[in-house]
Amino acid sequence: MTVRDPVTVTISEIVKPDRVQEFEEWLKGLNRVLREADGFIGVDVIRPREHAHPEYVTIIKFTDYDRLKRWQESPVRNEWVAKVSDLTVDDPEIQQTTGFEVWFTRPGGAGVTPPTPAYYKMVLLGIAAVYPLILASVFGLGPLLDSLPFVIELLISVTIISALLTYPVMPVLTRVLSFWLYPSSKRQRE
Repeated sequence: MTVRDPVTVTISEIVKPDRVQEFEEWLKGLNRVLREADGFIGVDVIRPREHAHPEYVTIIKFTDYDRLKRWQESPVRNEWVAKVSDLTVDDPEIQQTTGFEVWFTRPGGAGVTPPTPAYYKMVLLGIAAVYPLILASVFGLGPLLDSLPFVIELLISVTIISALLTYPVMPVLTRVLSFWLYPSSKRQRE
C-alpha cells in the first residue's frame, strides 16, 4: 500500500435493539460531518435484516491513507465515536483495506490482522473469480440480452458480475483458499 492508494474502512457494530432509532440519527449526523472531511469519497451503510440482532456495517472511503489518518485523529471524529458508545453492545469491529484488498476476507477475529496477501495472489484469485463469471454472463445472459443495445447489455452484465464478486464469490474463494493467501495466519493462530 502506498499513502496515495484509496482506503476503505469497514466498521461492524451491533446496536442495542432499543436504541436503533438513536443510532440511525447518529449515522445521519456522522454522514453530514464526514462530507466535510478532507479526502472523503463516500459512505455506505448496510442495515440489519434482523431486528433482534441489529448489526450495522458502515463502509467509509477516503482518497488516501494520510487523509484517513487525519480524520481518525481529529477531535470531531473522536466526539462522534464517544456519542455512539452508549448505543452499541460492544466495541466495533474495524477493518481497513486499500484498493483491490476490499474483495478479500481476512481470516481471524477481533485483534487479529493478518498481512495483506501478495499482489500476484490477489490478481490470480481475481482472474479465477472473474473469468468464469464473464463466461457465464456471455453464454447465459447473452441470448437474453441480445435485443438490447450493447452498452446496456454490458452495463447489466457488469452489474451482475460485480454483485456476485462482492458476495458470495470472493468471500467464499478467499475462505477456501485462505491457506494459500494467508499462509502465516494459520501458524499464528496455532
